[in-house]
Amino acid sequence: MAMTCLNNRKNDSLILSTIDELVPLDHKVRELEEAIDWNFIYPLVRPLYSSFGRPSIDPVVLFKMLFINFAFGIHSMRRTCEETKVNLAYRWFLGYGLHEAIPHFSTFGKNYTRRFKDTDLFEQIFERILQEAYQCGFVEDEKLFIDGTHIKANANTHKYRDEVITKAAKAYEKELQEEITEDRARHEKKPLKDRAEVIEEIHRKVSTTDPESGYFHKGEHKKVFAYTANTCCDRNGFVLDFEVSPGNVHDSVSFWPLYERLRNKEDARYIVMDAGYKTPAIARIIIEDGKVPVMPYTRPMTKDGFFKKYEYVYDEYYDCYICPENQILRYSTTNREGYREYKSNAMICESCANRYRCTESQNQTKLITRHVWEPYMEQVEDYRHMR
Repeated sequence: MAMTCLNNRKNDSLILSTIDELVPLDHKVRELEEAIDWNFIYPLVRPLYSSFGRPSIDPVVLFKMLFINFAFGIHSMRRTCEETKVNLAYRWFLGYGLHEAIPHFSTFGKNYTRRFKDTDLFEQIFERILQEAYQCGFVEDEKLFIDGTHIKANANTHKYRDEVITKAAKAYEKELQEEITEDRARHEKKPLKDRAEVIEEIHRKVSTTDPESGYFHKGEHKKVFAYTANTCCDRNGFVLDFEVSPGNVHDSVSFWPLYERLRNKEDARYIVMDAGYKTPAIARIIIEDGKVPVMPYTRPMTKDGFFKKYEYVYDEYYDCYICPENQILRYSTTNREGYREYKSNAMICESCANRYRCTESQNQTKLITRHVWEPYMEQVEDYRHMR
């Protein structure tokens, strides 16, 4: 077979065809166009536009470009606009002819920072498309899967300012303090000082480029300014809700506003999460809502060669712990974080042969903590062993 060489062929041949004919029938943009009736966007955005003046860019085009950006993994809107200029499928999807100018990326950005800012327009569009998925029977929300991922912010890590801020109260702070007060009363302990009188301040690095992001560092990851996106999906991968927070906010904190919206889903029976959400407060709220928290096993954070916490047996009747040497750790106090403290007898521990497998404290006293909501965590473990 003779070799073919196309190097000298000119690419100036005329093509008599429509853009519709040139877009493959199995292209993803056809699926997007057929799956969604985009006309519902016009009534939502009409109050944001003037009734006179020069014609604007079609608002549906602005939102369709977002779908191109995410569906095809393009990492910036600038790149999306450049790709659309030469991609017939993208032009067809947006309704632009071959010789029509594609919106400049800066024009695109100004609409989002000026016209659509501080509106719930994106949430309305999200909910509308999600409802169509529900109506088609695609969504199965008996099992809800929640997970968080970090998204790097477009911010220079060397441009920041140090700020001292007041630590925000936990979403469940009131219920926890009431529980602590009752628990201390049962143990004949005085109430703690009102939390409102205790001002906790923390130091934060705040980006001067993107102040809403958070300084994130986890394990071996590079220190960057980032966001945390906590997303709830069904078993088929449909996103049901989400919560975006600064990257230095832990998953167990950003969980609360997300779950507050998910509580109304009557069909939801199981809430599946990773270990980042495994806290007594989260276990409590899910169980009290009549749902089942599905959380993984977490290994005890104990040094090698030391007794694990599960080797200390809790006696619920006498409210004490029994160590591997059959000695008692008695209740001492309930601290402000909601943990009961159980301490051993230092005189007994001093002569114990296994003391160095138990504690390294200078006062030779073993301390074990147990949260006032620990029974909910034990119930989570019971669920984990169910088949």
